Amino acid sequence: MKTTRRNFLIITGAGGAGMAIGAPLLASGCKPAKDVPVSYNEQVLFIGDNIAVTETKYGKVKGYILRGIYYFLGIPYGADTSGPNRFMPPQKPKPWDDVFPAVWWGNSAPQNMERRYANRYQSFVDHWNYDDVSEDCLRLNVFTPAINDGKKRPVLVWLHGGGFTTGNGIEQDGYNGENFCRKGDVVFVSINHRLGPMGFSNFAAVGGEKYAASGNVGMLDIVAALEWVRDNIENFGGDPGNVTIMGQSGGGAKVTTLTAMPAAKGLFHKAVVLSGAGVMSGDKDYSEKLGEYILKEAGLKPEEIGKLHEMPWQEYYQLANRAATKLAAESAPASGGMRRGFNPCVDGVILPQHPYHPEATPLASDIPMIICSTLNEISPSRDDASLENITLDEVVERVKQRAGFSSGYGEKAKEVVEAYAKAFPDKKPVEIWSMVMSTRQSVVTLANAKSKQPAPVYVAWFCWQPPLFDGRLRAFHCSDICFWFYNTDLMLTHTGGGPRPRKLSEKMSGALLQFMRTGNPDGGGLPHWPRYTPENGEVMVLDDVSEVKNDPDREARKALPV
Repeated sequence: MKTTRRNFLIITGAGGAGMAIGAPLLASGCKPAKDVPVSYNEQVLFIGDNIAVTETKYGKVKGYILRGIYYFLGIPYGADTSGPNRFMPPQKPKPWDDVFPAVWWGNSAPQNMERRYANRYQSFVDHWNYDDVSEDCLRLNVFTPAINDGKKRPVLVWLHGGGFTTGNGIEQDGYNGENFCRKGDVVFVSINHRLGPMGFSNFAAVGGEKYAASGNVGMLDIVAALEWVRDNIENFGGDPGNVTIMGQSGGGAKVTTLTAMPAAKGLFHKAVVLSGAGVMSGDKDYSEKLGEYILKEAGLKPEEIGKLHEMPWQEYYQLANRAATKLAAESAPASGGMRRGFNPCVDGVILPQHPYHPEATPLASDIPMIICSTLNEISPSRDDASLENITLDEVVERVKQRAGFSSGYGEKAKEVVEAYAKAFPDKKPVEIWSMVMSTRQSVVTLANAKSKQPAPVYVAWFCWQPPLFDGRLRAFHCSDICFWFYNTDLMLTHTGGGPRPRKLSEKMSGALLQFMRTGNPDGGGLPHWPRYTPENGEVMVLDDVSEVKNDPDREARKALPV
């Protein structure tokens, strides 16, 4: 049996980081659940004609109540993006007369699903969850402690990772909002939006004004979701005037991109970036050239561009990726943090500038921000235990060829590796290798740019390592998510479960909740967390014992190429 969200939750339950709490609600249930332990000898799921029903601008929705938390899943916030809507800005959903059954996750956006579970160990650790794939993918999920009670709770909008090409709002069990909502009395929203060729095919140069927005429609989808939150979240117990956007990896880059979009101004009030700095976006010329290559690959003239709307998405997806591969092979490598391929592009209108290069977007000057990365974004020995015994000289040779997302440091590799080894003498060679590949360089660049604005920025470094796979997972990419959302006993394959990760999760989720309420993470359980300054490089090191350090890898980073 493939491990899906459904059978994994059946096996493990979806309790809190500690234990599941929340009293059952009878009838329609509009008030928050009382915090009492749930016995599994009692009913914990409530669903029916008059249970968990509320209004949206487009019609009524009906969800369910699980352990005292309301679930509303797969709510349409936009119309089907197929056919004439393909490559176009998102359209409003068509209103409905019947009650919409918001009881199951919405479709994932079109993406490559081949060999998604090819590596059995990776499938075990991450057990990615994917439902049907469709262009009718503009759907969102809402978790809330109460509905229609007149209370305005802070709202968190979660943006999934996967670059700008893969993923969905429920791809990991750690994305479940139940425990976080219960702990903090907040509302949690996660969304699906267009990705890859369906979201970022730029035909502005070949298709004319009609296609002016085509290179950024995936980001406009997210703006549409935030507009839905603004217009509807009060009925779900949320405050449209206190919205925090938060994303990891590609989701982090989506957060920084949103801060630079005029259309998103005023739709959120705080921002959290995890392991995805997104300092720069795509180049307009390259993005438009990709559109030309797609048309050429399809064997179409500009006046025949309408045929791209008519072909099955799978066919278009494949030919667009072939075009992207050909353009990449014929182009010089991107410079700095420039993005290539199917990503947002700086078009001068939807995205007027790179978000944080050469300076921070002025649109975000009043937005407090948290930036967090993990110590070992990439752990080389995760799937190969033999690499635990690699020597430092062998690390140098590896880093010459490849260093994480970098193409490699060439003859500078020895200097870089030795600098990290000197700065962290307690780390074995495989760990030094990991740190070189997982450098905080982009985090510091983002933090330095953001620190020049009035609103504060806070920086964290997640260093907690799970006792799994003989310690080879380390503090890996994605591992911090479940700690922020109080899901360490739910995301067992990232933490092992139990009191040790739960203790840190109590503090991290508490700090996030405090940040959502006030724009400052202090007071949530972690030690005093000062705002970041370029001079001192203040960073909250998150571990069994958390503490603030001043730029602990500064000397090592000096060896990295500019």
